[in-house]
Amino acid sequence: MIPTFDLAAELIRRPSISPDDAGCQQVLRQRLESAGFRCEDMPFGEVSNLWATIGNSGPLLVLAGHTDVVPPGPVSAWQSDPFAPSVRDDRLYGRGAADMKGAVAAMVTAAESFVAGASLNCRIGFLITSDEEAAAVDGTAKVIDELQRRREQIDYCLIGEPSCVERLGDTIKIGRRGSINGLLSIRGLQGHVAYPHKSINPIHRALPALQALVDEEWDQGSGAFPPTCLQISNIRAGTGADNVIPGEMELRFNLRYSTAISAGQIRERVAALLEAAGLEHDLRWHESGQPFLTESQAFRGLVDRCIEGELGLRPEHSASGGTSDGRFIAPTGAEVVEFGPCNESIHRVDENIALDELDDLARVYRRILEQFNLQFAPDTHQSGSGGRDS
Repeated sequence: MIPTFDLAAELIRRPSISPDDAGCQQVLRQRLESAGFRCEDMPFGEVSNLWATIGNSGPLLVLAGHTDVVPPGPVSAWQSDPFAPSVRDDRLYGRGAADMKGAVAAMVTAAESFVAGASLNCRIGFLITSDEEAAAVDGTAKVIDELQRRREQIDYCLIGEPSCVERLGDTIKIGRRGSINGLLSIRGLQGHVAYPHKSINPIHRALPALQALVDEEWDQGSGAFPPTCLQISNIRAGTGADNVIPGEMELRFNLRYSTAISAGQIRERVAALLEAAGLEHDLRWHESGQPFLTESQAFRGLVDRCIEGELGLRPEHSASGGTSDGRFIAPTGAEVVEFGPCNESIHRVDENIALDELDDLARVYRRILEQFNLQFAPDTHQSGSGGRDS
């Protein structure tokens, strides 16, 4: 059997900049089919998706991940070619090493090892997409729609997103914040900078309102969620000339929000702040994901025990960070937990993962599969110790 390192390197070697899978999923499909999984390609638009299952009955645990990566940026800034896997100081370098080809490789090798000698009391699945890092429209979201149309229910889902902070096993994600984006246009009156009384500078008019938006306390967080935060990400105004007061200002902002507030409440409060400032404006919204939280202790407790058993530490539970494809899976009723490598280098130049993290990830993933399967062994299940919390 090819080690996790070799599979991770093979995936990194393929320049799968979102949404191009660059053949990664065919590599995974061959491996999974050889292990006995029933595999189905589920393309939507330009996006490649792979759905694979093994087992005939029992609850379904899906291992989910993505093969697409963000662009590497200037290749000259990298110490080595981002799509030529390289080992330095016991670390594997390459775009996607940590986010998340390393974890996908570890999931596959763990599943291969597990099913080779297992008597299955459950079902195991894989949901792999090439549309997580970009639009996230034709990937997991579309696969979930199709599975629901078929009445295929995912009961539990483990996502290999890079969840850890300082060392492998220190953090798992039990939820994610929602994300809502605003595009705000503020109208003024263009004119000459020497005659400001004949113009209306939208930048000057907007500054107090923007400060109010930034200073607003939206909530104080909730459980594993940090407080909701507004960040202005882009501002554009002016003609490029030094002597012209702009007639319009456009800015983009984002709020990552907890379960303590709704998207509707955010929209209402932003509108009220802008109205109070007396600004002539247009505001358009785009919601890219609602918050979710796995509150049941059943699956996240199992993941905790497996990490502690293999790595010797109990993970912190968090719902911080960006969005993930868990936002499409959790609303179906699945219990979603995210556990993957350290996230220090993700999306950066010289992205990397420690070699021992690859091996340790595969060991933890295999233990999760073993313990999950054990919960539903006939004698255990009948005694009432398996399944979800009541």
